[in-house]
Amino acid sequence: MMARPRPVYVVATLDTKFGEARFVADAIEACGVPALLVDVGTLAPPGGEADIDRAAVAGHHPDGAPTVLTHTDRGSAVTAMSLALRGFLVDAVAAGRCAGVIGLGGTGGTSMIARAMQALPVGFPKLMVSTVASGDTSSYIGTSDIIMVNSVVDVAGLNRVSRQVFRNAAAAIAGAARALPERVDDGGAAAVGVTMFGVTTPCVTAVRAMLEEDGQDVLTFHATGAGGRAMEDLVASRLLDGVLDITTTEVADEIVGGIFPCGPDRFDSILARGVPYVLSVGALDMVNFGPLDTVPERLRARRLHVHNASITLMRTSVEENVACARWIAAKLNAYPDAGFALLIPEGGVSELDRPGNPFHDPEADAALFATLEASVAQGPNRTITRHPLHINDAAFAQAVVDAYRRLAR
Repeated sequence: MMARPRPVYVVATLDTKFGEARFVADAIEACGVPALLVDVGTLAPPGGEADIDRAAVAGHHPDGAPTVLTHTDRGSAVTAMSLALRGFLVDAVAAGRCAGVIGLGGTGGTSMIARAMQALPVGFPKLMVSTVASGDTSSYIGTSDIIMVNSVVDVAGLNRVSRQVFRNAAAAIAGAARALPERVDDGGAAAVGVTMFGVTTPCVTAVRAMLEEDGQDVLTFHATGAGGRAMEDLVASRLLDGVLDITTTEVADEIVGGIFPCGPDRFDSILARGVPYVLSVGALDMVNFGPLDTVPERLRARRLHVHNASITLMRTSVEENVACARWIAAKLNAYPDAGFALLIPEGGVSELDRPGNPFHDPEADAALFATLEASVAQGPNRTITRHPLHINDAAFAQAVVDAYRRLAR
């Protein structure tokens, strides 16, 4: 007899959204995938019977179910239930009890359910139907691969719009659940993270080609703040075996106030795990802002370059490069036992930083390089080397890969 497929969990506060959740579960079943209703309500009785009740979910809170179910104000109840749901879903996925998760919610439900979903592995099907999916979803998605579906109308009743949105979402999660492999066969290849920006693409492309020839599984991360954080999360989750942090531009946005900041924890996971680590100073010549009219007034007189209609770049100054170097040095020095190879491209740190291009500034670059050398604690397995090359020169890419090969051995 063929085993019954694993179910999709349909997660909602069933005190207010039972009818909608039941509709979604039935639509998933109509696609040939079983579905179970999971109740994460807290303050009022559910509007119908759940397959997995709120007490079962609440029992996964570190301090026990009463911590979740005895709250009398909605804010603290939602926060506690989100933590419990996180543990419940992680356990269910690890044990192979479900093949996907779909949530339904407004602002509170989205915050509760999506934040719990963030803990699930990359590639595991997870979808959130939400009233806030058309706005800034960064706090709900984090660095995960949650699919956000805009509900268009409120998740409050069934009508000609909500039914179609729910059907589409149900079909999407059912298809993803069917496509989920029982196991991932990576062929035993080591996984390596590499950071890239458009202005460092030639270097990263060459590096990736050489690593793939070595049999490495190369994961490229766009250095937009979220990209760097996603890479760090994968390192912490032991899904990356090494890092080539060629494009550390997010540090400049962190220091100066750009739109792609790295956040205060950048570098920590990499250094704490001690994976083979090569880094450089790619695109530290620039800070990212939105459209030209969004650049802060105090910076309008600076050297600006319109990258496209959505992104305006500002050349970092001598002082800002010194600050970036000291920030990086403080991180590296906080982990004295972690090894690394830091490579400096003396000919320029981005495509815009070539002679004749808008951000070429030898004085600012020199300040960055000298401050790194003076501030970073070095040793036999903690090296800084200068190369008389531009970051996008083929020879620099070769030097980066050679350094990584030495560390990986």
